[in-house]
Amino acid sequence: MRMRFFLLLGVSLLLGCTHPADTIDLAGEWRFALDPDDIGVSEQWYARTFSQSVYLPGSLQEQGYGYDVSVDTKWTGSIHDRSWYDAPEYEKYRKEGNIKVPFWLNPDKHYVGVAWYQKDVRVPSGWKGKVIQLELERSHWETTLYVDGVELGKRDGLSTPHRYLLSDLESGKHVVTVRVDNRVHVDVGINAHSVSDHTQSNWNGLAGNLELTAKPSVYIDDVQVYPDVANRRVTVMVSLMGKAESSKGVVSLQLETLKGEPVGETVHVDFDTLANHTELNVTIDAGEEVLLWSEHSPNLYRLKSVVTSDGEKDGRYTRFGFREFQKRGTRFHLNGSPVFLRGTLECSIFPLTGYPATENAYWEKIYSACKKFGLNHVRFHSWCPPKAAFHVADSMGIYLQVECAGWATIGDGGYIDEWFYAEGDRILKEYGNHPSFCMLAYGNEPGGRNQVKYLSDLVAYWKSKDNRRVYTGGAGWPYIENADYWNAPDPRIQAWGEGLNSIINAQPPRSDFDFRDRIKGDMPTVSHEIGQWCVYPNFSEIEKYTGVLKAKNFEIFQETLQENKMGDLADDFLFASGRLQTLCYKADIEAALRTPGLAGFQLLDLHDFPGQGTALVGVLDAFWDEKGYVGGEEYSMFCNQTVPLVRFPKMTWLNNEKMSVPIEFAHFGEEPIKDARIEWTIATADDRIIKEGSFVSDLPLDNGIQVGRIEASFEEIVEPTRLIVSVRLSDKAIENQWNIWVYPKEKHDVTNKPFITSTFDDSVIDRLNQGESVLLLSPKGKVLPEKGGDIAVGFSSIFWNTAWTSQQPPHTLGVLCDPAHPALASFPNQGYSDYQWWDVVTDCDAMVLDEFPDDFRPIVYLIDDWFKNRWLGLLFEAKVGKGKLMVCSSSLARDPIQYPAAAQFKQSLIEYTSSDKFNPKSELDAELIRGLFSNP
Repeated sequence: MRMRFFLLLGVSLLLGCTHPADTIDLAGEWRFALDPDDIGVSEQWYARTFSQSVYLPGSLQEQGYGYDVSVDTKWTGSIHDRSWYDAPEYEKYRKEGNIKVPFWLNPDKHYVGVAWYQKDVRVPSGWKGKVIQLELERSHWETTLYVDGVELGKRDGLSTPHRYLLSDLESGKHVVTVRVDNRVHVDVGINAHSVSDHTQSNWNGLAGNLELTAKPSVYIDDVQVYPDVANRRVTVMVSLMGKAESSKGVVSLQLETLKGEPVGETVHVDFDTLANHTELNVTIDAGEEVLLWSEHSPNLYRLKSVVTSDGEKDGRYTRFGFREFQKRGTRFHLNGSPVFLRGTLECSIFPLTGYPATENAYWEKIYSACKKFGLNHVRFHSWCPPKAAFHVADSMGIYLQVECAGWATIGDGGYIDEWFYAEGDRILKEYGNHPSFCMLAYGNEPGGRNQVKYLSDLVAYWKSKDNRRVYTGGAGWPYIENADYWNAPDPRIQAWGEGLNSIINAQPPRSDFDFRDRIKGDMPTVSHEIGQWCVYPNFSEIEKYTGVLKAKNFEIFQETLQENKMGDLADDFLFASGRLQTLCYKADIEAALRTPGLAGFQLLDLHDFPGQGTALVGVLDAFWDEKGYVGGEEYSMFCNQTVPLVRFPKMTWLNNEKMSVPIEFAHFGEEPIKDARIEWTIATADDRIIKEGSFVSDLPLDNGIQVGRIEASFEEIVEPTRLIVSVRLSDKAIENQWNIWVYPKEKHDVTNKPFITSTFDDSVIDRLNQGESVLLLSPKGKVLPEKGGDIAVGFSSIFWNTAWTSQQPPHTLGVLCDPAHPALASFPNQGYSDYQWWDVVTDCDAMVLDEFPDDFRPIVYLIDDWFKNRWLGLLFEAKVGKGKLMVCSSSLARDPIQYPAAAQFKQSLIEYTSSDKFNPKSELDAELIRGLFSNP
């Protein structure tokens, strides 16, 4: 046992802890008054008795106080697409009584300003001579405390409890009054998720734990535990506070398991000080048997601290874990083993309350969803969660990136620069012991000409203060040399502004690339906000919004879909776009896992983001519930601690080709796997295995682990076929799969072919009037802009959403069709976009069919974005005059070797339009069709 001891004098914020008998719970009914004109201080409202009542913990808004939303509501948050304010299509949603905004969830009431909260409390006679402290766990935002009409201070932190020392109070009744101001008085950025209406809402109130505690004249203010994993010991910093001018006493420290079993011996430290603040520094050996904390084994301990002075005692338990989270080269290492972060964002999205959950149960739901879908990491975008989030993450083994509540312009010398230092100090002190708290940043994507210098200094300050985690400047940017890691915006398959020039939209599908050239060689790189792939709204979700925020944006989208004659397709649009969204996330995640030296990724997002125009980027909804098109079992095949990967140079093949592709693994489990048996198969959709093989290989803790190759030829495939390539570990539940397609190089001869044309002119109409069959293959660019030619069609789903990105392409959510339609008989598909559709949709126009008859249905839909809900087609058939017409808005004229799927799609259409099955049921006027296209 080794022990070091010294005393420091200074000033500290108060963080007390005591026994339940010395605590008064303030939850319940409080009196309150709104102060929208901010006259309460000048008119001495703190000396009044208020008449209205509200329940705390809670917010004004969730209890029906505030103002109705209107076109004049002053929101906290940017609105990039302001069409709601003047566009004719939104006129009915601007009318009183039917106000619905499309850009985020809609509160029932809105209030930004001052509110006063007041409660009578009775101080017990036994508290005489004690230090009394008020704790407000999560305040939004600035609080000012008055007791019996006397102001006792202000707090403006967003991330930690607001705590106050009450003046010496006699026993009996006292009036506690709290002034809460949720105006943005510190410019953290109106889009920061700590304050914005985009997500949690800019609420006014007090959430979480509200209590008074009585403490002895000398009490424990703070305990910080610094584990030393290599030497199996901890250094403990104990801060004592009190009002005694002269005190002697002893601090007892005991390491324990969470069950209270002692670990090592109790350490006793005497103190003797004439000051009001004493800090003790003690090193305690834990022994070689101590268990380490990680995602795989989240072992926790606690430190029991008791101070005894003048016959009084004060104590607390401090939970912690033995772990060291550090950078080594371009990797993070936890307790000496490499870690790969598989993360998602949490943007303070709590639809029922409009403020963060302070109970363990909801965080258990969030982290359980993350683990079910293969994740081990959560980034809190521009905010810091309450203690429950850390507590549960500790026990479940989740790595957290916390941020100091900002999305701001920094480094210009304003108060905000000082505030972020103070907020960081508060966060480190409040949550620093939690082993899950592994990463800290100022916030998101900073602005300011001096941001690099400011953030470099901030990171240096944090690193000198606390070595228990890694630090960076801002999420996304900038790169700063003294940071421990870089949240980089580049390692991803679709970056902001790339549109149709991204990997997934501009290059034929493949999986043989990675991002090794985009990572820094001297520090870990974590890819920033990858994904952002959208799905169509799930309208059955609307009924779940029973709290303070309502999905009136969803109501707008549902109503416009119904008005456009497609209300019956909502569930189909959801499922089909969801399958494409899943494919895009699979591509993004696997590319990250293939990249040597990458430290991890942060998805935007596993669950939906309700703001910024409505960004439906999650495979889970805003409540962390599944939507019905993908579950954790499938998702975790490509997102997990151990993932098989294959580098395919392409996903569509001809049957005269041979495939030779390497198999590799990303493995970041608890231990290396020795002599792993790896099996691969190529099977048809009905599970008939046509090729298989196996290898034995070691899997160290790394990615890019080469284990063998898949060798296959396809000469026996004589019909268009979807094949499923699977790679698995034979004795573990670890498997990954990919669809590939094989098409015959030589196509079937077709007799009685239709007349094939690229234009729809009078000569074509004459043929139709004479009873001929016509196949119109319209080249990209021929559909009129107002008829869909201006809609940017790509392969991928929509990136983030078109409203917030100023219409960045693509503008569609994939295809929807009946896979059993005979027109697609020779083009195997599952009714939604997969890689075989890439050749077709990246060379097509959308056709707006809004003027077609109500009962008309295309063979292949293009799913529009939910803001416009236009009736879009890629392929349709109709009777025209005496003839039969098939219309495709792609020429399908690409090189059949380079684009075999386009050639096969064309072949399928020719076979169908040459057969007796070609018998369209709908009749259309030729001029209606001609109106789709520019003149030849």
